[in-house]
Amino acid sequence: MIKFVFKGILRDHHRSLFPVLIVTIGVALTVVAHSWVFGVFGDMIEFNAKYKTGHLRVMTHGYAENIDQMPNDYALVGVDSLVNILNKEFPALSWAERIHFGGLIDIPNEEGETKVQGPAAGLALDILSDNSHEIDRLNLKNSLQRGQLPQKQGEILLSELFASKLGVSPGDVATIITSTMYGSMSIKNFIVAGTVEFGVRAMDKGAVIVDIKDAQYMLNMTDATGELLGYFPEHYNSGRAANIKQQFNDTYSNPESELSPVMQTIKDDPFLGDYIEMGESMAGILIFVFILIMSIVLWNSGLLSALRRYGEVGVRLALGESKHHIYGTLIIESMIIGVVGSIIGTAIGLLFANWLEQGIDIGSMLQNSTIMMPSVFRGQITPQTYYIGFIPGIFSTVLGTMLAGIGIYKRQTAQLFKELET
Repeated sequence: MIKFVFKGILRDHHRSLFPVLIVTIGVALTVVAHSWVFGVFGDMIEFNAKYKTGHLRVMTHGYAENIDQMPNDYALVGVDSLVNILNKEFPALSWAERIHFGGLIDIPNEEGETKVQGPAAGLALDILSDNSHEIDRLNLKNSLQRGQLPQKQGEILLSELFASKLGVSPGDVATIITSTMYGSMSIKNFIVAGTVEFGVRAMDKGAVIVDIKDAQYMLNMTDATGELLGYFPEHYNSGRAANIKQQFNDTYSNPESELSPVMQTIKDDPFLGDYIEMGESMAGILIFVFILIMSIVLWNSGLLSALRRYGEVGVRLALGESKHHIYGTLIIESMIIGVVGSIIGTAIGLLFANWLEQGIDIGSMLQNSTIMMPSVFRGQITPQTYYIGFIPGIFSTVLGTMLAGIGIYKRQTAQLFKELET
């Protein structure tokens, strides 16, 4: 029967060409949209994880409540012991110390007096240790514009845009004016080792990268840090992150103490949490939308096709074929059309998705952005991309045929014979 139906589809292009084209277009759009949406959301999650939140983040309760103020007076203390505990309890994760601080960059003239100043957003991380992954994680080597990465204590990196505004070059002296963990003023001179460009307007405006040991000395934070960021070997895993968070907080966290450690996941971030949930539900939304649209189109197509095929239905009824059997063959026919259209549409969609993986630069649209997001968005071909188009492609054709085919049962056999005679 399937072979018979397939031959009928091939020989009668009037009843197969338009549905196949509709399915192909719909499936291709589904594949491209899925690749683009998951690529954009994935890039945003990983980008923010690398630069800001980590896949998991440990800080004190007081720090978490005032995190927008970079409250280093609520910093984690006894960090070495805490890192040993985390490495023992969760060996699959890599942990990194981070300190965020604000202040002024003062550039002196030849006499040592202030020539120019600018507000800075400081980020301290482990740059100089041999076993650190921070340079690769933040892509500092590829982001380097002038000079070199810090090679010893007392050297810093400035963002290229910030350095240009201040008129600073590698080798110049820059003074950081900030406050310590205990609220007193701290002034320390550094050598500008090089400049970097992250491609993120929010960071390039005034970023200062300092080695973690220099920052701890400058901020009077010996064996202390603002945050500990944890990273999975691969991409973020929501289920594993939630389990690790619960296990740590049940054992080590005391909500009654502001200085007690607490672990959070990316989803706990007030900005990223909504985006992650949106991304996780986006696949279902895409499928539902395309099923709905394609089903309506194919329903109308099926109705038009059914009107043209009432004569054929009449002949088949005259030969003794039951309405149930005719209805079933129409559904089989629609399934074949859906599979063919889905294969073609998936192939076309993957071609465009592969092109999107090269990336689209939207940096010109983020000139005044204060949001942490990459300036280049890329599509992402996942295992789901290869089969997700078949869901709306097959389901919508079958649904459209089922809706249109109901008319067979509503029509009287005598009426069909009459239409056949005319």
